[in-house]
Amino acid sequence: MVSVDIHTPLMYVKGVGPARAEMLAAKGLATVEDLVAYAPFRYEDRSNVKTIEQLAPGEMATVIAEVRTARVAGFQRRALGMFEATFRDRSPAILLGKWFHGAYLANVLVPGLRVALYGKVELDSYSGELSMLHPEFEILTDDEDGDSPLHTGRVTPIYEAAGKVTTRLFRVLANRILETLDPLPDPLPKAILDRLKLPDYWTAACQIHFPPADSDLRLLNGFRSPAQFRMIFEEFFWLECGLALKKSKARQIPGIAFQLTDRVRERIKTMLPFRPTPAQKRVLGEIAVDMASPHPMNRLLQGDVGSGKTLVAAEAAIIAIENHCQVAVLAPTEILASQHYYYFKNLFQKLGYVTALLVGSQSQREKVQIKKLLAEGLVHVAVGTHALLEEDVGFKRLGLAIVDEQHRFGVMQRLRFMQKGAQPDVLVMTATPIPRTLALTIYGDLEVSVIDQLPPGRRPIVTKHVTEDRIEQVWSSLKREIDAGRQAYVVYPVIEESETQAMKAAEKMHLHLKDVVFPGYRVGLLHGRLPADDKEAAMESFQRGETRILVSTTVIEVGVDVPNATVMVVEQAERFGLSQLHQLRGRVGRGPQQSYCVLVTGKMNDAARERIRTLVESGDGFYIAEMDLKLRGPGEFFGTRQAGLPALRIGNILRDQDVLELARSEAQAFIASSGSEEEMHRVVAYLKTHWQRRYGLVTVG
Repeated sequence: MVSVDIHTPLMYVKGVGPARAEMLAAKGLATVEDLVAYAPFRYEDRSNVKTIEQLAPGEMATVIAEVRTARVAGFQRRALGMFEATFRDRSPAILLGKWFHGAYLANVLVPGLRVALYGKVELDSYSGELSMLHPEFEILTDDEDGDSPLHTGRVTPIYEAAGKVTTRLFRVLANRILETLDPLPDPLPKAILDRLKLPDYWTAACQIHFPPADSDLRLLNGFRSPAQFRMIFEEFFWLECGLALKKSKARQIPGIAFQLTDRVRERIKTMLPFRPTPAQKRVLGEIAVDMASPHPMNRLLQGDVGSGKTLVAAEAAIIAIENHCQVAVLAPTEILASQHYYYFKNLFQKLGYVTALLVGSQSQREKVQIKKLLAEGLVHVAVGTHALLEEDVGFKRLGLAIVDEQHRFGVMQRLRFMQKGAQPDVLVMTATPIPRTLALTIYGDLEVSVIDQLPPGRRPIVTKHVTEDRIEQVWSSLKREIDAGRQAYVVYPVIEESETQAMKAAEKMHLHLKDVVFPGYRVGLLHGRLPADDKEAAMESFQRGETRILVSTTVIEVGVDVPNATVMVVEQAERFGLSQLHQLRGRVGRGPQQSYCVLVTGKMNDAARERIRTLVESGDGFYIAEMDLKLRGPGEFFGTRQAGLPALRIGNILRDQDVLELARSEAQAFIASSGSEEEMHRVVAYLKTHWQRRYGLVTVG
């Protein structure tokens, strides 16, 4: 075999070649080092290898045997074929293997094939023979390297396949590489290794792929063996080191030191529509301290639906405006940008501030006019969508950039926004609250503020689950609320691949509700494909109370504030994610009256049932976000590409929060008190060579 080192492309490893290298590359595996770091996702104890005659019912065991007969039995009409095969080894006994829905195996497990079977041994109720139901199996070949001991007779690693690169081939490749490579130096600082009693890198790497014979299977499958813990810790440690260096570098950049004068305080008091909650006051205090510092603020403001984040953002805007700076507010959708525009305009008009809206659907003439006013400094607050990021949008002096619903924007978009001014302060808002440690990692370059209190007088929203066959009862209840002078939303899901379909469903239901169910009431329609003027007119009519029922797609998910709306009916609620349903529910309950959210569902799978149950039982956004994380997993929940979070290899920010906490504190202490300049250079060099290629961590030094 050609000598390899950690930088060798996998294509040149024996058994890979160009075609397999391409499949591995699609999985993010390009070099020998990548494959060493590619951890199995579970393990099986195949150390209990027996002959068939030694097997006892009830035990988990591994058998190496030959396929004697194979057939698909029963249920053929429904294509639910049961696949049955008999196996023989050197003992006289026979083992029966059964797989439900296994007709596809007829072309795989053919007579004469030698296989390793792993599963629970049972007595077949029909034949009385020893059997295994749905055993794991691997086809064994008499390969030249004689690597069968890698797959049976031990605690065996199971890898996620990459195209046609099977778990078995991963074992062969991992073994070849680990046998060929010289032990690799340990990248972690020795003081940390000693203090935390972590195994060295090479030992951990070898044991992750091929655990010792006495390994505890429960620890392995819980990702808590000493080797796994060390590798998870290391992954988080370098991530947190990179973020800490990035943050410390940001703190050295000169920014605007805003003056917090008596006039600023008076203007904020004049603007406030009601007394802020203690949580809002605390958060504004944190923002004000940041804005007064001579370095740019980078702060994440998170709070539950309706907690008053936008009001805090408006107070921060006043600090910037009274220091002769402009404010830009970036929203992910035109409808949310419009909502923010009206909100800021109403708050600021009594202070004499000029607020402007810039969105893609405006005419060219309108855009040119607004851009001219922005460049001349005649607009104090510019609210807009991605249109604000266009190259020809310039500000006279941008001092504060507010980004709403950050997870909908890429990190580079946020960076582009910041470059519109001479290092403006940045306030990022999100209504998807997440645990603090995760927030500090996901938004690693940001400080975190949390509004953990709702305005006084808010009543908990009553959430009910109704099946679609009881929809008439829902309309009767809704009619009672409308007759009492209230308003309601009826929402339909936008399925990403077919927004047109959802729009048609909403249009059809709009006509049905308007003409058949509520003929005496004004029923409005709102969806993403409406022209901007029609959207604005639909929302204004609803806000004025003229439209009593608003039929909509999810464009009203965030930002809409109509205190008189007390009913939210969500049709086909099983199609929505947990956080999205919670956001929709937050459109009601904004006034003193009791409000209701009705989740109407059709057929549901287990995951949908769990989502609906969570919503009915809880109104706590932090709990709901945690449940959403558990149900969907961190990658899908955060949209890692958008949020800028690297795709971790072995660490899981949900499962491994305790390790993340430890790694974060160790990394911060290490960066803060790194003994020598030489050590710091070594850390930065390691991050640049390893982490920027593997994880796209932006430059740290």
